[in-house]
Amino acid sequence: MPIVCGIKFRGSGKVYYFAPGECDDLRIGDHVIVETARGREMGQVASESHEVSEADIVGQLKPILRKATTSDLLDAQRYRHLEAEAMETCKEQVARCGLPMKLVNAEYSYDGSRLTFFFTSEQRVDFRELVRELAHIFRVRIELRQIGVRDEAKSVGGIGKCGRPLCCATWLNEFCAVSIRMAKQQDLPLSPMEISGLCGRLLCCLGYENDYY
Repeated sequence: MPIVCGIKFRGSGKVYYFAPGECDDLRIGDHVIVETARGREMGQVASESHEVSEADIVGQLKPILRKATTSDLLDAQRYRHLEAEAMETCKEQVARCGLPMKLVNAEYSYDGSRLTFFFTSEQRVDFRELVRELAHIFRVRIELRQIGVRDEAKSVGGIGKCGRPLCCATWLNEFCAVSIRMAKQQDLPLSPMEISGLCGRLLCCLGYENDYY
């Protein structure tokens, strides 16, 4: 069975498997540099090296390249402090281009080589001109990623109807399907205001106890 190490990334509680390679002394909480489909990224060890079945591996198992250095961590912190300014600049360009999109977040890669903007929109957006302008301004690789309203709530965070921080922003790794039928089975009020979350979609917690009904 393959030996893997569980890695989680900023803004996501989901754990991804990577091959530890020569990094056999990793401990939970260590920061590492890994190879991903989007390029090199910094992640944090969520589970130490262990065996898993082949069925648990999705796609090609990519490697952990090395432990993050003090310089990597300082760079990541420095670029994180620039993200708010990058957001404001991008908002200005979006307004100038007249694009129907709402910016949610900006995220630099740990080394500043890539800047990703996350946005929501009710329609497809042709943002090619925007990407060219942003690349000219920031002089780094620019990515724009359209996300859904549930992902927006996960990114922004907030307090739910229960008075606790949103599940999606704290511990919920994946969004499960929920339906109005679940609310009916649990004899809950069917008013959209009562059973919808901050994202405007049905509450994720409708599915927590549904199997008992």
